[in-house]
Amino acid sequence: MVSAPTGRRPDRPLRVLHLEDSVPDHELALLHLLRAGLRVDCLRVDTETGLREALAGADWDIVLSDFNLPGFNGLRAQQILAESGKNLPFILVSGEIGEDTAVAAMRNGADDYLLKNNLARLAPAVEHAIAAHRERRARQQADRELAASRQRLSELAQHLQTSVEMERAAIAREIHDDVGGSLTAIQFDLAWIGRHVLAGDVQAAEVQQRVLTALETVQHAIEASQRIMHNLRPAILEQGLVAALQWMAAQFEKRNAGVACQFRTSHETVHLPAGVPLVAYRFAQEALTNVSKHAQATRVSIDLSMSRGVLSLEVSDNGRGLNRADLAKARSFGLRGLHERADTVGGWVDISSDAAGTVLMLSVPVRRGSNEGEDTGAADFDQDDDHDPTGWGTP
Repeated sequence: MVSAPTGRRPDRPLRVLHLEDSVPDHELALLHLLRAGLRVDCLRVDTETGLREALAGADWDIVLSDFNLPGFNGLRAQQILAESGKNLPFILVSGEIGEDTAVAAMRNGADDYLLKNNLARLAPAVEHAIAAHRERRARQQADRELAASRQRLSELAQHLQTSVEMERAAIAREIHDDVGGSLTAIQFDLAWIGRHVLAGDVQAAEVQQRVLTALETVQHAIEASQRIMHNLRPAILEQGLVAALQWMAAQFEKRNAGVACQFRTSHETVHLPAGVPLVAYRFAQEALTNVSKHAQATRVSIDLSMSRGVLSLEVSDNGRGLNRADLAKARSFGLRGLHERADTVGGWVDISSDAAGTVLMLSVPVRRGSNEGEDTGAADFDQDDDHDPTGWGTP
């Protein structure tokens, strides 16, 4: 291994793997790199076995290869490099190489080829090949991330469309079963009262009983309507985010026997721009839904605070926690939906989890301006189209 400092000092030396059976040619190539101001760590190998061992044993920045080597050649070296899975820039440096061979090497992925009698181009070729390789890798990584993002977006769009259809079906069932059934019963009772009162063949007590039955049915229809409206648009938010979260914590504890749910806040009231309260409310709702379904927790805390212009809402539990597989699930739309919803108001979601439980935190920068003082976000209620149809009918 040869190392030499130069005037230009990158973070670490350039790591060069040199396939060369001639020691003088190797030293001459290294000399040209050092004269160009490159700080180099260079290893020379001259056999196929040596090449495989070098590729397996260290990380390299570039491979320089003579074409004619003992028992194999530069094209075979390219093949071995590809088989190793190491994506490295590759430059052929040969004493004699035909045009057809050079073209074949370039087609196989070589970044450049040089003749040994023109090594003045070696350092610029090396720097250019490494820079081009890094740009290519960055572009490929960006393409992969873009493709993955598009895939996630497509899956989320499909999920949202399915959720919308499920929600519509749930609303239709709720209206048909509760409101429609109640109104039909009222219709029968009123028709009975009308017939018998007009005929004069009914006692006052019977009429009174029918009226009471009709009133009970009306009350049931009113409660069903209120439940449906709450699922569509949480009216509790009109009393402010603090009041809404207090109510949510109490309802969660009531529905989940044995799970204590505590709400804490540093402010009696918070003044937020339109849209933020609804995002925070839905965040807490989804987090509590995850706790009740998966966490197996016995204690849940909801903490709301405002500090340095950032609203923080934290939902923590002492449940079984999340592992990497849970967080990496391709169809974990609940967690993905939290991130997507936070992004609509310029916020973000942090998730931490271990054997002691899980903490979900929503952070939203609150921009002071013309919207300050609005605490309900009522103007944005109708933009909320991500309801959980499993919640329908929950008192």
